[in-house]
Amino acid sequence: MRPMNPDETPRNPGPDGTPEGAEPPYRLRKELPAEVRATAPDEASLPEPAGEPQLTGRQRLVKGLWPPRVSRAQLTVAVLLFVLGLGLAIQVRSNSDNSALRGARQEDLVRILDELDDRTQRLEDEKQGLEDQRTELENSSDQAEEARKQTVEKERQLGILAGTVAAQGPGITMTVRDPKGAVEADMLLDAIQELRAAGAEAIQVNGVRVVANTYLTDGTGGKGVSVDGHKITQPYTFKVIGKPQDLEPALNIPGGVVQTLEKEQATVEVSRSEKIVVDALRAARQPDYARSSSQ
Repeated sequence: MRPMNPDETPRNPGPDGTPEGAEPPYRLRKELPAEVRATAPDEASLPEPAGEPQLTGRQRLVKGLWPPRVSRAQLTVAVLLFVLGLGLAIQVRSNSDNSALRGARQEDLVRILDELDDRTQRLEDEKQGLEDQRTELENSSDQAEEARKQTVEKERQLGILAGTVAAQGPGITMTVRDPKGAVEADMLLDAIQELRAAGAEAIQVNGVRVVANTYLTDGTGGKGVSVDGHKITQPYTFKVIGKPQDLEPALNIPGGVVQTLEKEQATVEVSRSEKIVVDALRAARQPDYARSSSQ
């Protein structure tokens, strides 16, 4: 044993086991050195255990999402969102029904409103006429004679509508030229329906009288159109009796008859006249089963 140097003082061990007063190199290193920590393997980089296939990132995502774990609250929220989306879709669809009018010009909208006002006025006039007839029947001294006059007038009106008598009056003439043969029967039928809605009282197409039960079909081979079984070819000429101020705008509304025909490379000419003659007649048919209820 080495004898103690007189200059040295005894050092008692400290709490950590190092001599008291010892320099830092003598302290125990409780942490791993930096170079050891740097070389320590990361848990994420450790290889998969033997026997289990290594999964890619996408496979791990799918595995985490499926099968889904849905709680009752999440299911309720999903149902509410579905109902809300369905309601919004229905609202958008109902609002899009008037998209054609929404994109129309101001003068076109004014013309459409005028046409609706004219239709309303025609219905009011018809209602007033019927009320006047009833008043005349009630107040006439010779009710039988008055009833006979009204019956004759009603027969004449019904004859015009049924096509059994000729008619003349103000109206329009519409000529449709279709050099490419692209105009089909349904397009001409749309024109007839639009004219009827605008107040047409008598219509004739290429010498064929149009009545309530008129039907149109495409010709064989896609050439021409047949009206009530009578084949007609272009140009298609419509003679229409009615108020010209109502008939012509009805054909020229946005997305209406004229625009539809022009999309098929057809040309449409509409002219007004104070005298249109509709002289094509239909034979009166005797009903086989229907009888008057007054008999």
